[in-house]
Amino acid sequence: MANNLPTEKKVLAVSMLAEGSSIRSTERVTGVHRDTIMRLGVRVGEACAAIHDAKMRNIKSTEIQIDEIWGFIGKKKKQTKAWEEDVGDVWTFIALAQDTKIIPAFHVGKRTMIHAQAFL
Repeated sequence: MANNLPTEKKVLAVSMLAEGSSIRSTERVTGVHRDTIMRLGVRVGEACAAIHDAKMRNIKSTEIQIDEIWGFIGKKKKQTKAWEEDVGDVWTFIALAQDTKIIPAFHVGKRTMIHAQAFL
């Protein structure tokens, strides 16, 4: 599959997503199909994760705070059925350096001991 999307459209789509616009509103404004926008989002996210993993080393901080942020994918847990595994509540565990406000580590998963231990 060819990657023929102009750079200006890529920048506009990623900027809109970063500002909190939905996939469909980004599709309407840019004229780029939503599947293409989602593939672009995945590529940018993977590149950002690689940069984060490479640069966040030997951080000197006096105190690291650990917190969790709740969200959901598709629908909230109370609305899911037993066989639906890819939708429902999701938690982002973060470590925050108090003095610099840098987030040196994060983990996305369920609110279980397995995911909490994987993060720590």
